[in-house]
Amino acid sequence: MSFRAFLRRLLQYFFQGLIVLAPIGITIWVVLSLFNLVDDILPNILHAVAPSLIKKDLEGNLIKIPGLGFLVVIGMVLLVGWLSSLFAVGRLVALLDTVLEKTPGIKFIYSSVKDFLEAFAGNKKKFDKPVLVNVDATDVWRIGFVTQQSSADFGLEDHVTVYVPHSYAISGITYIVPLSRVRSLNNVSAADAMKYTVSGGVTDFHD
Repeated sequence: MSFRAFLRRLLQYFFQGLIVLAPIGITIWVVLSLFNLVDDILPNILHAVAPSLIKKDLEGNLIKIPGLGFLVVIGMVLLVGWLSSLFAVGRLVALLDTVLEKTPGIKFIYSSVKDFLEAFAGNKKKFDKPVLVNVDATDVWRIGFVTQQSSADFGLEDHVTVYVPHSYAISGITYIVPLSRVRSLNNVSAADAMKYTVSGGVTDFHD
């Protein structure tokens, strides 16, 4: 392999890793930032409203209540989720979603985080159809999840898109395969299939 090909391969791996890590990293950063923000301002608010509830240490700083910021952030997320289910607020959220989806620069990050989260939860859950898919050799099967029932956009009308997660990793591979090489796992839940795959087959079903 030439040095240029080696650099090209490294660049490819870098961008693949960035695509995988960006949604997760941004989500964790946002959640931790909310925790820190609430922990910083909440004691001041409570002290102003009810001075007797929040004490000060020997240096005069307000003492933080462990876990209170976490509970407040969880409550805020639940409140936003409930408000977004209302019709009027839902229209506003949809409008904001459209704006962010069309904003250059922000579009890629926002769409990646949104699609990643909605793949696991929400109204557009994608990893909910566990299957066995044959992509390597005869009678060798992988556990995956059908994410698109049709691949007509690629000129493959009789093919489906299957995402196959890796064991002990957050990455996976997307395959477009003929429907004849896919077997539905009707007696296995999506959660059990994902747990079994990610654990490398160590975890038993229904544990």
